[in-house]
Amino acid sequence: MQIEVAEYEVLGHQFRLLCLALKERALLNLQSNPGKTAVLLLAHGSPDSAEEVPEFLLRVTGGRPLPSQVVEEVKRRYGLIGRSPLTQLTLKQGALLAHDLELPVYVGMRNWKPFISDTVQTMTADGIEHAVAICLAPQNSRTSVGLYRSGLAGNSATFTIDFVDSWHDQPWLIKAFSEKLRSGLNRADREMGPAKVPVIFTAHSVPERTIAEGDPYEIQAKETASLVAREAALVPEDWTFAFQSQGMSGGAWLGPRVEDTILTLREKGHQGVFLQPIGFLCDHVEVLYDIDIGFKQLAEKQGMRLWRAESLNDSALLTAALADLVRSRLAAIAGRQR
Repeated sequence: MQIEVAEYEVLGHQFRLLCLALKERALLNLQSNPGKTAVLLLAHGSPDSAEEVPEFLLRVTGGRPLPSQVVEEVKRRYGLIGRSPLTQLTLKQGALLAHDLELPVYVGMRNWKPFISDTVQTMTADGIEHAVAICLAPQNSRTSVGLYRSGLAGNSATFTIDFVDSWHDQPWLIKAFSEKLRSGLNRADREMGPAKVPVIFTAHSVPERTIAEGDPYEIQAKETASLVAREAALVPEDWTFAFQSQGMSGGAWLGPRVEDTILTLREKGHQGVFLQPIGFLCDHVEVLYDIDIGFKQLAEKQGMRLWRAESLNDSALLTAALADLVRSRLAAIAGRQR
């Protein structure tokens, strides 16, 4: 289900209008917010064009150069999808959350603009005294959430921070994924005919050594998938789980791989497959290239059709999940202060 670049240009126009409409409200909220409380959304970040990929990858690796063939392959993938909408969509998620909470919401990226350090400086200048920090990666791993926490700690924020380590089982998040799953799977089943289309839930792979050292990521990713399946009334025979987007260099990465899982389903006689990433909250290169181009081409070579659930993007249920996280954290702090 590849989305055309033009659709994101329309989304960008709508987002700019939304930001203008919310700017005055956000300023008023900040002025009327006695504790100067805010929300900080943290994300991976993504280059805006293929030309920016080399600089972006150096930030991802902490300055360690990657083999030239890896850099060129990543540039090729960004070129094929036109551009990554991750930053734009994340900013829109923040704007929607600000509207719901009537609190200022800031966005900081670990590997691209707006950088976490710049966002922290802005929050300090705005007089923020306390922030609830949420990583837009619901499952906790030291390779993602851990790096966000370290990046935030290294900026010596002048305000207190309530850091949300994990929200992989948040009820509204599960409902958000389930809503997209049911809608897409119903369409796939109608188009496929009498045969039921199997579901593969996916999450980004991590190095195997990370899990061997006690990281909770694998357990949490599979628990998210199980909860979404149950919410969508799937039985165990209807779905499986696999990891995607393994690294192109370094040691062993966590499996099973999506590619191998697709081939296994083909060997079992399935002629179609439905994918839902449950570790990503918006469209970006791991969705728009890895799934919509790479996995789809693999399936077609096997004589299979491939469908994907829509990403959450600006889902109202996702906004509800984020808002519920913030409200529960602020309520807990208020309770301790009584």
